[in-house]
Amino acid sequence: MTVRFAVAGAGLRGAAYARHAAATGRCRITAVAEPDPVRRARFAAEHDLPPERVFTDWRGLAGCDGIDAVVVATQDRMHEEPAVALLGRGLDVLLEKPMAPAEPAARRITEAAERSGRIFAVCHVLRYTPYTAAIVRVLDAGLLGDVISVQHLEPVGWWHAAHSFVRGNWRREAESGPMLLTKSCHDLDWLMFLVGRPVERVSSFGSLTHFRPENRPGGAAGRCLDCRVEPDCPYSAVRLYLGCLGDPARERWPLGAVTEEPTETAVRKALRTGDYGRCVYDCDNDVVDHQVVNLQFAGGATAAFSMVAFTPGDGHRRTRIFGSHGSLEGDGVTLTLTDFRDGSRRDVPVVAGDGTAAGGHGGGDAGLIRAFVDAVATRDQSLLGSGARASLDSHRVVWAAERSRLTGAVVTL
Repeated sequence: MTVRFAVAGAGLRGAAYARHAAATGRCRITAVAEPDPVRRARFAAEHDLPPERVFTDWRGLAGCDGIDAVVVATQDRMHEEPAVALLGRGLDVLLEKPMAPAEPAARRITEAAERSGRIFAVCHVLRYTPYTAAIVRVLDAGLLGDVISVQHLEPVGWWHAAHSFVRGNWRREAESGPMLLTKSCHDLDWLMFLVGRPVERVSSFGSLTHFRPENRPGGAAGRCLDCRVEPDCPYSAVRLYLGCLGDPARERWPLGAVTEEPTETAVRKALRTGDYGRCVYDCDNDVVDHQVVNLQFAGGATAAFSMVAFTPGDGHRRTRIFGSHGSLEGDGVTLTLTDFRDGSRRDVPVVAGDGTAAGGHGGGDAGLIRAFVDAVATRDQSLLGSGARASLDSHRVVWAAERSRLTGAVVTL
């Protein structure tokens, strides 16, 4: 079966998923909805779409024939309406994370998915990496015994934090959501997937500590182009974005969010006039730049999760899993297993790529699309290993962590 694939929202994520779908050889991209005229035209040209199958709004897809499945990759606060409507039209839906900024909307999406009986998944790409598959093989083989505790780090990256969460679209909670949701609902879903038990209690601490006006260096200007301390600033927009030129992956992201034209002239113009040229200490950001979350699972297992802006920017998570018979340490590329029964240490084979969004999240983007296409083609939701209810559960843990961070209370689920 050839899956007829449409995209609502042809930005970075929607365009990437479409490319991975086309690369399977089992999909045909048949329609797109995108309000931005440059992105819309570029997507249509890449996939040879006729004008009658190119729309400015997702509603055009709802009335269009020749579609089996839709990727909804609109902005976070625009997920609920198209997801519910397209499911109601009998289409399978792959929804970019997060489901929605708040629980009521996520519940309505979950209910729509369950009511429709269609194939549905949220893009929790970490579940689908070769690295995750290697961890699952170790756990399923019983080599760790019972999982007792997990330590997990999401190293956001100093430049990624500045790009997306200080200058970019996810800098303000009211316009997108808390950073734990927009950046790390992946990670809490992944921890719940690996431990395999529901979370019972949550506590969390974190704040916006560094990217604040009072930390602005003496002599700093409002824009990097005008700043005399820019050459020595780790958050220089000039260095970051001009440094993307000549690298096709980095020209797509992060530079694609700054300008559609990858030239020095266009970059400098964007830094002069747009959000991405601002001093990181002179923005209107309010989301955290670091946060820790403590989880207690049913049965007593625990996990400690850290999301930190001030890390190297390679995108790979770091994880330690402690079991009753052994422990496993990984950095997204390598895994080392220690067996307590004989004291041996050995490496576990992993095939891993670039962990960033530009690099496909270490194979997670491609793995997710393959699983989704398989599920659509065979009408078998189980091939995805997840569904609306599992995603709602992990999102609820995120919102519980935010309640704990803001109130200081331990939240019981």
